[in-house]
Formats: sequence, C-alpha cells, structure tokens
Amino acid sequence: MPDLFPETETGRVPAPSDTGPLADRLRPARLEDVVGQEHLTGPEGAIGRMVAAGRLSSIIFWGPPGTGKTTISRLLADAVGMRFEPVSAVFTGVADLKKIFAAARDHAKIGQRTLLFVDEIHRFNRSQQDGFLPYVEDGTITLVGATTENPSFELNAALLSRAQVLILRRLDSAALEKLLGRAEALMERALPLTSDAREALIASADGDGRFLLNQAETLFAVELAEPLDPPALSALLHRRVAVYDKDREGHYNLISALHKSLRGSDPQAALYYLARMLVAGEEPLYVLRRLVRFASEDVGLADPQALVQCLAAKDAYDFLGSPEGELAIVQACLYLATAPKSNAAYKAQKAAWKSAKNTGSLMPPANILNAPTRLMKDIGYGANYAYDHDAPEGFSGDNYWPEEMQPATFYTPTNRGLEKRIAERIAYWNELRLKR
Repeated sequence: MPDLFPETETGRVPAPSDTGPLADRLRPARLEDVVGQEHLTGPEGAIGRMVAAGRLSSIIFWGPPGTGKTTISRLLADAVGMRFEPVSAVFTGVADLKKIFAAARDHAKIGQRTLLFVDEIHRFNRSQQDGFLPYVEDGTITLVGATTENPSFELNAALLSRAQVLILRRLDSAALEKLLGRAEALMERALPLTSDAREALIASADGDGRFLLNQAETLFAVELAEPLDPPALSALLHRRVAVYDKDREGHYNLISALHKSLRGSDPQAALYYLARMLVAGEEPLYVLRRLVRFASEDVGLADPQALVQCLAAKDAYDFLGSPEGELAIVQACLYLATAPKSNAAYKAQKAAWKSAKNTGSLMPPANILNAPTRLMKDIGYGANYAYDHDAPEGFSGDNYWPEEMQPATFYTPTNRGLEKRIAERIAYWNELRLKR
C-alpha cells in the first residue's frame, strides 16, 4: 500500500487541525506543488520564467473551474514578494477598485508592489475593464485576471494587449489522483472506494480538482463497513458516475470509439458505443456536447442539418429528461453516422487561425470599412465600395484582403453532400473574379 503520509521539503503533511473545507486545507504552499499545470509552472514555463526573473507581467489566466487559477495567483505574489489583493468581479464596484488603486499607490511609495487578482474578470463590463489600463501602465498594480470564458470575446483588446494570456488545462487523471492522495495523507486514511469506484470518481470530476476534493470530503465523512463500488458511489453522491467494466474501459475510451464509429459511417457500432455510455451512467449532456462538436468537425457543410439535429436533440433532452429524452440523442447519433462526411470546415478553421496569428493586426482595405464619422470619410473609409447587389449577377469581384497580404484559400469543400454544390458556387465566383 502506498505511503499515505509522505514527507515533503517542509516537513510531514499536517494533520487536519481545522474545520475548513478540504479543498482549502489542501491548497499548495509552493508553486512546485500545483498539479496539472507544469507547462506553466515548470522551469521552462511562462510562470516559471517570470518567477526566476523575479518580475511579473500582467496575466490573464484562462481555464475551466477547479484548475488552480486563484491558487497560482496567490503563490505568484508570494514567490516574487508582492502584496496580494484579491477581488471578485461579481462583488466589486468602481468605488471599491478606486480604494484598492489608492492603497496600491501608497504601498508602492514604500517599495511594496501589488498584485491585484480579479476573479471572473470577464464579468466586468467594457468601461470597467478600461478603468484598469492607467494603473497597469504606470505600474501601480500588476493585474492577474482569472476567467473561464474566452478572453478574445470577453475582454477588451486594449486590456489583452497589456497582459499575457496563459491557458490552464483541465486536470488529467494523474493530477486528480495526486490530489486524492494528498487528501488521504491529510485525513490519515484511505478513501472507502474500490479501485473501479476510485476511477469513476476521478472521471466524474471532469478535470475539476475542487469538485473532486469536495466529493472526497463527503466520502471521508461517512462510516462504511465495506468500500463502495461504482453504483453505490453514485447512489451516495446523488450523481451519475460512469461504471467501468471488468476491462476498465473508461469514458474517454468509449467516447473515442463513438467518435471514430461516427466518422467511419457505421451507425450500428456508433449506436452500440452510445448505449454503452448511457447504460453505464454517463452524463447525457456530455455525450450531446461531443455530438455537437462532431457535427461541425466531421460533417460540416456536407450536411448543415447535422448541427441542427444535434442542437434539437439537446433541446429535446432538456425538455424531456431521462429516459424519454435519450431517444433524441439516438436520433442525432444515427443522423451523424449516416450523413456525408467532411472535415473541410475544421481544416479551414485551423488554417485561418494560423494565418490570423501570423499576420497580426493588418487593416482591411479602406473601401470596405464603415465611415460613421466625417473624419473617417475624409481619410477614405468606405470610398469606392462596390455594393454587390448592384453588380451584374450580384457579384462585384472586389478584393477584400489587407493590402499587405495575398488572398489565401482556407476552405476547400469536398465533392460530398451539399459541399459539392458549394464547390460549384465557389468555382463560378472565382471565374467571374478573374474576368473582372
């Protein structure tokens, strides 16, 4: 049996001496103890390099819940000797921020820099986000924001340009297992679970370390004569937990098999793996999320109805629940398996994203820019725009690319399903464009 009470550089794991939540008692005391984010906290990671240099830039942490955004921010401040000031965008207003900025300036006068940690920073509106800019620029604060939402859509471009976006990964099984080991060391006893139930508990956390520790705390609080198996664990936690068979094929293996069967246009195998997951107790909404992704990634414009079918299945399941709503999931699954396949949209996205990163902030040509003000009109915005509806055949053939960039081809439709007709349209427009 593994040692439940490992030694560390700072001594033995302390016995539970307070009544705080288990997740809080297990917060790491050093960056090296943070699990699952070694790509950032390691010596070659962005955080590791900042700590080694002894100076932080402003940061936006983007990642799912329970992956360590708050913990890493607190440890960063400790590592470089900064004052840590945490706030939540949910509960903080402009007046509160002004007080924080004033206090930060006072501390700066005595050589104490401030790390302002803003949890759920995406909940601040655009003008509130703009309010951070002067204090970031003059060094009053080093801003560290945390968000579960895509910063590209939720944060101002001006704020993003002054911060480094670091992506935290969902915790994998190894990282979650390490957290359970630490919990057992702190509590000085093993979790009352069979090996299958332990794997099921980890899978049910879906990469969220805080959720996993909260579930473990519930398990530590009960007295059991025998370790729980997966069905008993599900009944105790009132949460569906995937049941693993004797070969221990977990839900990642099964979702992979479902995805590959759909891609291979085998409706019988796809339905089998779908049944394996749902009968075992997999969360139906998880399966639906994967089907929606498949509809865009592997069917795409070869049959645009595939995405509609999947979203309709999600609505039907939300409306009916289990077991009645599961038939809608079956319908979506069969539709995907029998639909014409194309990954042209998926490939186009990857190519376009790569080009966007490489070309930076090139301006579109002035003739296709809106000119809502007199000044913008005077400098040529919107001048000589060719309105396609007024052109012969509703097609002007104008150039829409930045002047510094050659036109590129990202999307190449296949000859399957609707994409065959789309390919014909694109070829027709290309021919007209050459003539004009």
